[in-house]
Order: sequence, then structure tokens, then C-alpha cells
Amino acid sequence: MKKITLLICFSTLLFSCDQLLGEEVARLKINKTSNSELHLQEAALSLKKSDKISFWTETDVVYENDVALMYTIEIWKDSINIGGLKLDALKTNPTLMELRKTIGNKTSWSFSGKMRHITIKETGNYTFKAILKSSDNPTLKVNKAELVLKK
Repeated sequence: MKKITLLICFSTLLFSCDQLLGEEVARLKINKTSNSELHLQEAALSLKKSDKISFWTETDVVYENDVALMYTIEIWKDSINIGGLKLDALKTNPTLMELRKTIGNKTSWSFSGKMRHITIKETGNYTFKAILKSSDNPTLKVNKAELVLKK
């Protein structure tokens, strides 16, 4: 009986998290900056009018001093470029599972967080193309930089 109750509680908790944080519909595993060489990733989705798409990042970086990380995203609808976004990968709200350690001028930082959301204006087939750019910092090591789209 305890196992069944625990299973029901766990299932309810997982369902509640999807309702609050959104359901993942695509993941772009970029993991490299496009400062000197292009590292483009893309995802195609069939979306309906008024769908809300949230842009999240899962980031794990190590660097010295300061660094900036920006996702540049092009949005295509039915093979026509309809615009784009620039999202700061280091400014998220909410931020989840954050672990940040700074010793001297060296920072090790991993987290998951929401950067922004958009509302789809027309039903269609959408393609999201993204790259990651950083400020000029030769000490930057990107262990993980994934753009997660949630609905």
C-alpha cells in the first residue's frame, strides 16, 4: 500500500512540475561558442496559434574574471524567416539547480533557467535555429550549453 501511495504522489509531483515549468518539446545541444566557427543547431516544431514557447538554458561553464553568453535565435515559419531573439544565457528567472563557486577570480557555475517566452501568432511549422556567442575570454570552458524549448 505504501508503494502505491508513493507512486501516486511521485506521479502527481511530476505532472505538477510540467504544469509549472512547461513540457520540453525540443533541445538544442549547442555546447560550443560560435565566436570563430559556426556551431548552429536547429529544431523543427509544428505549433498552433496561441501556443506559448519558453526558452530555457541548461548551462555549465568555468571561467576567470567576467564572461557574457548570448543565444542568438532565428525563427522560421514555413521556410520564411520571421524574426529572431538574443537571449542572455546568464540571466534567467526562475533559476533552478544552481551551483556557483568562485575562488579568487575563477568561477564554476551550473544551472537551469528560463530566459524568455513567446506566444505563437499563427499555426504552422516552425524552425528555431540557434548559436551561442561569448565575450572574448580565453579562459571560458563550456561544459554544457543547451537551449531547451518548453511548451
